Parts: sequence; C-alpha cells; structure tokens
Amino acid sequence: MTASAESPSKEGRGLRRSLGWLAALGAILVLGGLLGLIYVGVATLTSMLLFGWLLLVGGLVGLLQAVQMRGSSFFWLGVVVAALNLAAGVVVIRHPSGTAEALTMFAALLFLTGGVFRLVGSAVVRGPQFGLTLVQGAFGILLGILVLVEWPSSSLYVIGTFFALALLFDGLALIAMGLGGRRIVSLVEDPERDRLRPGRASATPPKTAEEEQDQSHN
Repeated sequence: MTASAESPSKEGRGLRRSLGWLAALGAILVLGGLLGLIYVGVATLTSMLLFGWLLLVGGLVGLLQAVQMRGSSFFWLGVVVAALNLAAGVVVIRHPSGTAEALTMFAALLFLTGGVFRLVGSAVVRGPQFGLTLVQGAFGILLGILVLVEWPSSSLYVIGTFFALALLFDGLALIAMGLGGRRIVSLVEDPERDRLRPGRASATPPKTAEEEQDQSHN
C-alpha cells in the first residue's frame, strides 16, 4: 500500500484515539458527578475550594497583566480588580462553609426573582409559550422558597447538587461526542479502506469493437 493510502489510516487512528480519550474524560466526569450526588456535602466544599483557587489564580494573572500595563491608564483598575479577586479567593478558601451559605442565599433570590419575572411576563405577553413559561416561573418561585426555608442548612447540598449535576451532564456530553465521533470516523474510513484494498479492480474494462463502433455512430 502506498504512502498516500497509509496516511488517512494513520490520521484516522489518531483521531479515534483522541476521541477515545475524550470519552474517557467524560466517563471520569460522570463518575465524579455521581459521587457528588451521593456525597453532596463533600461536593459543596470541593466546589467552594475550587472556586476560591480559581479566584486566586485569576487575581495573580490579573496582577501580572496590570504590571505589564503599568504605563497605561488601566493600571490601577487592573490592580484593584486583581486585589479584589485575591481577597475573595482567600476568604472563600478560609471560610468555604460561609461562602456556600452566601451563594445559596444568592441562588435562592435569583430563583425567586426569575420566577416572578417569568410569571408576570407570561401573564402580560401571553405568547405561544405561555404554559411553559408559567410552569418555569412557578417552579423557580417554589425552588427559591424551598431553599430559603431550609437556609442555612440548605447550603450543604444546594451548591454541591448543582456542581455534581454540571459534572454529570458535561461528562455525558463528552461521552456522546467521543463515541459518536469514533463511529463517524469508522463510517468514513470503511469505504476508503475498501477502495484502496490491494487487488480491487480500479479501472474500467476495455471496450469491445462493437461498443466502439456504436459510440462512433452516435
């Protein structure tokens, strides 16, 4: 087989390997999401610590960028934003439970206000999605009330549940992308492999004398 025939096969193997790693990463995320749903309190504290470290890293990166722009008018703005990120990251890491309580309260208020706006908007507009918007608004209000009634104990499982569900759905999406991509690559490679198989007739058979005479008359 020639080099041109080997190249698509090597590219296909590399692509399938990459898609396989993508599916494996999705499986790890799904496993993490399932464990997070089982141990919701641990998932809440883990998500808070990750959030705090992300703020710290973002603050350090913003501070380095501000130092690089020290001759511009945005220097002090960059320093202030970086300092706020660093301070918030330190507070979140030192007090993850208190941060979870504050974020849970904020999420409950968002559910309530979003539900009220959806209910009012659906009642005023009455568009084609009236029923769906009405149900979404009622569900948002109910969820916000339930979180507020159980607050601050609800902070132990609300953030962790959202974090675990995000991991679960992201993992399922990666698995679907990886397996679907491998299937598409296989479907594309099979006809190409059959076409390049040794001994396969690639040229059309020669024409007979009668066919050549008929073609010349036409």
